[in-house]
Amino acid sequence: MKICIDEVPQSPKEIEFSESTEELNEIYRRSKHRDFSFPASLDVELVYYRSGRDIFFDGRFRGALKGRCGRCLDDYDFVLDKEFDFVLAPDPSKLARGAEELHRDDLGLSYYSGDEINLAPLIAEQVLLALPTTPLCSDACRGLCSGCGTNRNKGSCDCAAGGSDPRMGIFRTLKVGR
Repeated sequence: MKICIDEVPQSPKEIEFSESTEELNEIYRRSKHRDFSFPASLDVELVYYRSGRDIFFDGRFRGALKGRCGRCLDDYDFVLDKEFDFVLAPDPSKLARGAEELHRDDLGLSYYSGDEINLAPLIAEQVLLALPTTPLCSDACRGLCSGCGTNRNKGSCDCAAGGSDPRMGIFRTLKVGR
């Protein structure tokens, strides 16, 4: 979805559209970490307006994604439903100003140049920021047995329960509360 800069109103304008996730799927296909796969598109609701030369965006995206659990390695489905907001300011390199020091408020800014804004990379960035850092099928996932590799969510194994780590042996010899 592209928005013409000259057509951005000063009063909020609301739009709804579907954004393709083909590029996001390609990023994860090329990656050695294939933790997520995306549906063909995500539903996006967006409100945008201008104040001076800055353009403000408030929105939300929704979609059913697939993840691979970081503990048990099973695939699972989950819904990603997140709100986002960002501000686009005119590209400072395109303006005839000298070098300026960045202030704390400037760190959240992104810039635009040209006659239109392509929303696809901006929304893709918001989706990537909203993904969980460690995908889990559930908070109670027990993961894989470190001895035999059995998925402990689906059954138990014959490995020694509570086997101690030999690297921690030195701590068992410490005397506490002398």
